[in-house]
Amino acid sequence: MDALIFEKDVTFWYETLRLLGHIAYGGADFGEVITTAQRITESDYDSWHKEWRATADRVAGEARRSLAAGHEVSARDGLLRASTYYRSAEFFLHGDPSDPRVDQSYALGVESFRAAARLSDIRIEPVLIPYAHTALTGYLYRAGDSRTPRPTIVMHNGFDGSAEEMHFFGAAAFAERGYHVLTFDGPGQPGPMHREGLVFRPDWEKVVGPVLDYLLALPEVDPERVALLGASMGGLLAPRAAAFEPRIKALIAFDGVYDMGAIVAGHFGEDRDQARAVLGAESAPEVDEIIQGLMANDPVMRWAFTHGMWVTGARSPRGYAAKMLDYHLRDGIAERIRCPTLVCSAPGDFAFQGQPEALHDHLTCPRTFLEFTAEEGADAHCQSGAQRLAMARISDWLDETFRSEK
Repeated sequence: MDALIFEKDVTFWYETLRLLGHIAYGGADFGEVITTAQRITESDYDSWHKEWRATADRVAGEARRSLAAGHEVSARDGLLRASTYYRSAEFFLHGDPSDPRVDQSYALGVESFRAAARLSDIRIEPVLIPYAHTALTGYLYRAGDSRTPRPTIVMHNGFDGSAEEMHFFGAAAFAERGYHVLTFDGPGQPGPMHREGLVFRPDWEKVVGPVLDYLLALPEVDPERVALLGASMGGLLAPRAAAFEPRIKALIAFDGVYDMGAIVAGHFGEDRDQARAVLGAESAPEVDEIIQGLMANDPVMRWAFTHGMWVTGARSPRGYAAKMLDYHLRDGIAERIRCPTLVCSAPGDFAFQGQPEALHDHLTCPRTFLEFTAEEGADAHCQSGAQRLAMARISDWLDETFRSEK
């Protein structure tokens, strides 16, 4: 979808479209998004934070007044929208994680979402999932009151999104279709990063394994109908987990990603060994200069490197690039996946061009390739702007997959 605003900065436009997409499940309102965006100075991270924080505070304040007056539906709706706006407010500030605005906006977003969840018609319960020496935060959506085992979908976000955002990226959609849903933040994602600084790890099966341990201890979960959905970079992490985790019975890569290191390796003639050696060197001023040039001239690179250093624990942009070489499904990993797999694709994706096709081509399991189009308004990354359409097609696929697996 061509930019309707922020025409010179694809990151600002996509984050605006992402917000507009969340309207579908109550996470934003059109006028609030547009009027806020119109106040923002393009490519100015401080301006972005200032205006989204102002909108979030205003919407949350009105919601609290509604709640105090006994208007619970109005309060719920406002709090859901506020949670999205608070998340957006701190989105571009991660180049300096010590900036107090980062934790403040994040905490307010979680607080708003949890307050909305308590008022929801859907049963949404905050959960703590034991993981290593700590716990992962998430939400359990219980479909109905029946104790009869039901199909369940586990969902996580990707490089920059949260478990709270997964409400709008699929959890609400699956819950209203009768699925139990478990969303969570893994290492590198907002919950663990803000609380403990737990950074990403490529062996995502070590994250999903404890999540499945927790889930499958619940009597209302049918162990033969457990699906895993990963959004954005989660479209690589979830397949990685499924390659080593037989308890996953269906997999959704939303959208598919095969190799996060491909762009990095491309600067070295696809020679990954050379890339790893240069990026890991004690000193490589020419490479540092190239990366600084990319960050100065490309809004996507500017944001990706600043955010990426934080969530991977890298000490420099070059260090972050080196870490990305480990995030892939090469060397036979994709071929290990055995469960039915849906690979979603957005032809206008600014981040992962060709990645869904590469993942699909390497799968040897039962596989489906689902390509959305510009004519449908669904060609953006993770079909932002067409969430109802995307969730209908994805959930229909899962319905039919579990039906045929019986």
